[in-house]
Amino acid sequence: MTPDLFDKRALLFLPASNPRAIAKARESDADLVIIDLEDAVKPEDKVAARKAAVAAVAEDWPMPVAIRINSPHSHWHGEDVVAVMHSKAQLVVVPRVEKKEELGFVRNQTGRPVLAMIETAKGVVAAHVIAHEASALIAGTNDLAADLRLPPGARRASLQMALQSIVLAARAQGVAVFDGVYNRLDDEQGFLAEAMESRMLGFDGKSLIHPNQIAPCHAAFAPTHAEIERAERLIAAATGGAERFEGEMVEQMHVDAARRLLTRAKS
Repeated sequence: MTPDLFDKRALLFLPASNPRAIAKARESDADLVIIDLEDAVKPEDKVAARKAAVAAVAEDWPMPVAIRINSPHSHWHGEDVVAVMHSKAQLVVVPRVEKKEELGFVRNQTGRPVLAMIETAKGVVAAHVIAHEASALIAGTNDLAADLRLPPGARRASLQMALQSIVLAARAQGVAVFDGVYNRLDDEQGFLAEAMESRMLGFDGKSLIHPNQIAPCHAAFAPTHAEIERAERLIAAATGGAERFEGEMVEQMHVDAARRLLTRAKS
């Protein structure tokens, strides 16, 4: 059964070459665990990591589990695809996607829903086409910043257009969309601020690189009590068409948004 990605918030990435991290992830509150064969794994460890990933997804997990394969532009890609074909991974994550054909190939070969990582300028420009083939888009903010040649220490404002383009592409195609990682592991307040900004940009959730980021991620993407209470009042008061509500003009789309918020709160 394909997981509903719209109710996922915390996507935890971990190296397939780290058995301790895999064990901790299984006991975590992550909404989706992604076992990584790509950047987190050294070239000399790729083969062993691939075997470890297949073995890990064969075990019982309390949450959906995916494998991130190596890029279509790498020489590990083909063997990764074959491994996923014969694994029990529920989803497959493809990095550095720049063409819809790259994604279609993986989906057709593995028979799994595919999540596309948008990590380059070419990927951002093609995101609306890539989203046709994807079950979700994930912003790869570190690689994207490097590809855009942003200077060290550049603020998130430098990525705003790219991030909003990824959200727009996902929403236009009706698929889920997730923000990239926050690199500073010991800065919970900084993570929380960025995750709250992610929600304001329209992302459904965020990529994580440590279990300690799961709780603040859930907190950032959860509707507030004030939002829930207002949504309940709006739905109760709505009679159809344009009307006044608590000093604002609202229409059916506002009622629909309120219902989505309550559904999100329940999940």
